[in-house]
Amino acid sequence: MFAQLLGPEIETFIKERNFAALKECFQEWTPVDTADLIAGLPLEDQVIVFRLLPQNLSGPTFEYLDNDSQHRLIQAMGREETVSILNQMSPDDRTRLLEELPSTAVSELLKLLNPEELKVAKTLLGYPENSVGRLMTPDFIAVRDGWSVQQVLDYVRANGKDRETLNVIFVVDERGRLIDDLRIREFLLRPLDAKVHDFRDDRFISLKVTDSDKSAVELFKKYDRTVLPVIDSEGKIVGIVTVDDVMDVAEREATVEIQKMGGSEALDEPYDTIPFFRMVKKRASWLIILFLGEMLTATAMGYFEEEIEKAVVLALFLPLIISSGGNSGSQASTLIIRAMAVGEVKLSDWWRVMRKEICAGLTLGAILGAIGYFRIAFWSMFSTVYGPHWNLVAITVGGALVGIVLWGTLSGSMLPFLLRRCKIDPATSSAPFVATLVDVTGLIIYFSIAMLVLRSTLLAPPDRDIVKVGQEKAVKAFDHLLNLDSHWQTEEAELHVSANRLSFVVAENEDIGNDLVCTQCGGHGKVVGHEDTKHWPQLPVLKWDAEIISAAPIVKCRKCDQPISVIPPWTTNMPALRRATQ
Repeated sequence: MFAQLLGPEIETFIKERNFAALKECFQEWTPVDTADLIAGLPLEDQVIVFRLLPQNLSGPTFEYLDNDSQHRLIQAMGREETVSILNQMSPDDRTRLLEELPSTAVSELLKLLNPEELKVAKTLLGYPENSVGRLMTPDFIAVRDGWSVQQVLDYVRANGKDRETLNVIFVVDERGRLIDDLRIREFLLRPLDAKVHDFRDDRFISLKVTDSDKSAVELFKKYDRTVLPVIDSEGKIVGIVTVDDVMDVAEREATVEIQKMGGSEALDEPYDTIPFFRMVKKRASWLIILFLGEMLTATAMGYFEEEIEKAVVLALFLPLIISSGGNSGSQASTLIIRAMAVGEVKLSDWWRVMRKEICAGLTLGAILGAIGYFRIAFWSMFSTVYGPHWNLVAITVGGALVGIVLWGTLSGSMLPFLLRRCKIDPATSSAPFVATLVDVTGLIIYFSIAMLVLRSTLLAPPDRDIVKVGQEKAVKAFDHLLNLDSHWQTEEAELHVSANRLSFVVAENEDIGNDLVCTQCGGHGKVVGHEDTKHWPQLPVLKWDAEIISAAPIVKCRKCDQPISVIPPWTTNMPALRRATQ
């Protein structure tokens, strides 16, 4: 915020080359605010600002810049400025900068360090990558067990200026082995002649140089510390790790996990600086795998092609079914992965998690299933889109949602445990991966339930003696054959082979009520129901006995609610049918 307010003024000073004003302006600035300002300037202006910074401010300011800004500045600055900054940087921040650079660049930069800083840099770079040794700094205060409080305070005054922190004082024996860590308040509140060994408690938490930086994050969180000592194999303290460094590690790990959960490899570098083709490569691999997995969905739909053809209404709910299963699986997967990451759930807790997710899946599935059922039931009060068997369709959708949401919840919650058992990062079981898995299996569950519920109606086995004709062109031809007006349409025709009978299934259009007028008040009508299905014998068609099957609509006036007579056209156009069949 401070940098945003004064940024325009600083840019004006740079353009006017008013270096005296610039130098005076930065006297009272903190390293954080200065770094924030520099990050928003062009590279050439960044170099100018760095050259004008006070010597005690340039190093700390450089530490607060991101790695890419640091790399660009080093390349743009002269040798003298680079030497000054590298020697002023704290060892842990300098190590983080060097390990991101190519080996040739590191060799050149190491030559710029003074002998003392060079020794420290080589020591830290010698530890394994992503270890506590790379994270620590050797700048700390260590005192002897037999010293008095007066001696400790005098030592801190004499040597504490360039130390990373003075909040914690470390107690060592004559061989440099760590004995205890004490907060500075313990010394400030004690008599000056009190000895350290009189009030230390020998209780301390430490890290080893070979520990992973992830373990450092866990210890800081568990014990709520701001600094922890680092010891070697002999128990000697060789450095400290502070909470600001641990926060950087936690942010990096969280970024990796989120990127993996999004269905991508970890980018391992900032989004705005990663090369385009490298980013595409990291994202394409998982997209290809997920695409191949989704091809199984097409295979599953092809297997149930006959069921879809018989009951097209089932296809209307495929997006609903697939998305609900994928959403429940992604939700459960995200919750479990995060619980594992923060230590709330361990590998041995899989059975407890399974029982909990079974109950959750059934409950969530029942909620969605009930909503789906009542949605279909409510819509069927005003529309015939779901057909006469809407109740069975609603039961199918509701039951399928219960089964699919339960399966999605179980899959999403158990997959991270399986991957952890196989020593694979659980974040790999990303939301897209779980959704793809549930999509395929969800289709199988949906159509299996549909075949069970609708086996005697929409999905009844075909009668080999009956041939159904329902193609659009054929149906329109039947409309012309029956001489139907615009208020009626042929839904399908059935050829009964053994009975030599041709049956036409006819229904009204949705707008028939609006075109009928009440003879009493002149109001328009509305369809309020249907009569029982009736069969009307017709003249033979090509030596086949013909009949029309229909449930005539019951129409009432919208104003006076009086019945309006509906006369099906096939009861009055018999001569027309005769002419059409001759």
